[in-house]
Amino acid sequence: MLKISRYYKPFIILILTAIILLFTQAMCDLKLPDYMSDIVNVGIQSNGIEQVAPEIVSENGYELMKTFMTEEDKAYVEAQYHLEKGQNVYVLSENLENEEVEKLSHIFAVASRTMLNVFSQMANTAGTEMTSLQNTEELDFSKIYEMLPMLKMLPEGTLEKARGEALQTPESMLTSIGLTVTESFYREAGMDISNIQIKFIVKTGFKMLGICVIGILAAILVGYLGAKIGDGIGRDLRKDVFQKVQSFGTTEFNQFSSASLITRTTNDITQVQNVVVMAIRMLFYAPIMGIGSLIMMSQKTNELTWTIALACMVIIGLIIFLFVVVLPKIKIVQKLTDKINLVAKENLSGLMVVRAFGTQKYEENRFDEINTQVMKTNRFINRSMGLMMPCMMLAMNGLNVLILWFGAKAIAEASIQVGDLMAVMQYGMHVVMSFLFVSMMFVMLPRASVSANRIMEVLETEISINNPRNPKNFKPDKIGYVEFKNVDFSYPGADEKILEKINFVAKPGQTTAFIGTTGSRKINFN
Repeated sequence: MLKISRYYKPFIILILTAIILLFTQAMCDLKLPDYMSDIVNVGIQSNGIEQVAPEIVSENGYELMKTFMTEEDKAYVEAQYHLEKGQNVYVLSENLENEEVEKLSHIFAVASRTMLNVFSQMANTAGTEMTSLQNTEELDFSKIYEMLPMLKMLPEGTLEKARGEALQTPESMLTSIGLTVTESFYREAGMDISNIQIKFIVKTGFKMLGICVIGILAAILVGYLGAKIGDGIGRDLRKDVFQKVQSFGTTEFNQFSSASLITRTTNDITQVQNVVVMAIRMLFYAPIMGIGSLIMMSQKTNELTWTIALACMVIIGLIIFLFVVVLPKIKIVQKLTDKINLVAKENLSGLMVVRAFGTQKYEENRFDEINTQVMKTNRFINRSMGLMMPCMMLAMNGLNVLILWFGAKAIAEASIQVGDLMAVMQYGMHVVMSFLFVSMMFVMLPRASVSANRIMEVLETEISINNPRNPKNFKPDKIGYVEFKNVDFSYPGADEKILEKINFVAKPGQTTAFIGTTGSRKINFN
């Protein structure tokens, strides 16, 4: 394929545009599982509450959470919240950076977990059950507020111990507990949690819909550009091959044969054209999707990346096996295609002679022999490639089983959320599909590479008969004359010449004839 790289140059802008569109499409496809994860984690499990840091909290709740913070965290929180005039509520400042909101959320999440640990210690000391913070309907802040003076008098050692245990809690569990407490603050403030949930899900759904539309438009444009580039390259190749063949002499025709030239002009160029279209659509798209999926998956969790690595190793082994086994057969198919075209052309052009000598059966057997070879070779290739899809599906389903098995354990340990697990499964499928696209291209590229080499053999052939660069004009009195002076002729590879020192003049308006028996040597005559 590299040999025909000069034919890509007129379309370089279109190719770059297609790559940019493919990148856009891949980013859209990679973003969808992330939004799906948000719908599950935030929209369903957290009732649409996106951040642990409450946007509004009662004055008692504000003082309660500060009780379980360090002095440094208290100062940071006090700088971001202000007391609303005429109301006993604290409101989060607007226009905060994402980093500031994340830091506040972490502070509130640690404080929530610290409060839970303190209540657990107090319950163990008193020998009673602690209040559940997992069910917001049962969480009664009025009773907790009554304990606020006592909580402020807790020994620093007790708070430090509870805070240390909180910091060792997995981040996902910290976030879950913090969101539970934040939801209770919102309920205390009289906010409609159902409305918050519905708004978040609808907003996220519209984002996903917009991303889908952008991805579809990008895919349509890529398909259009790919077809335009492939058809343009095919058109230029056919034009150059046709013009080259027009300048061929007998020597060049004997080198390639008419059947081979027909195959190279039609089938081989079509193979190259199809691969160009598929390469623009798949070969560039697959690496973007594969690498992007791995990056997005690592952002969700690092505990399940080994499952992707295992699946990739299996798929790569399968691709290498198919490449080694199928590639030699693909090269054979192109040569057999030349042969079957040659036999068909000879039979059709000499049909009357075949009938006259009654050799129809011989010609049938001759064609059937070549046709059977083509059939067997193509059947071997198709059967070998037929193994690819079941093996890919086995790897895909096996990957799903591994992700679900070990992901369930991670959920039980609170190291990953349900939505993140669903997103990881989607990213895993993207990685497997990327390898599937690459494997399809590995099957098509060798055949197209062979076809490209055959095309370039025609285009790079040295012409044995060339017109002079600076032709001389005819003399006015010699127009229409054909004169041979001491002309010799021999067939390529022959031991001796069959014509020697031929001299004659063919004048316009006269008939010039060579007379003699077949096989006689016509030497030295005018």
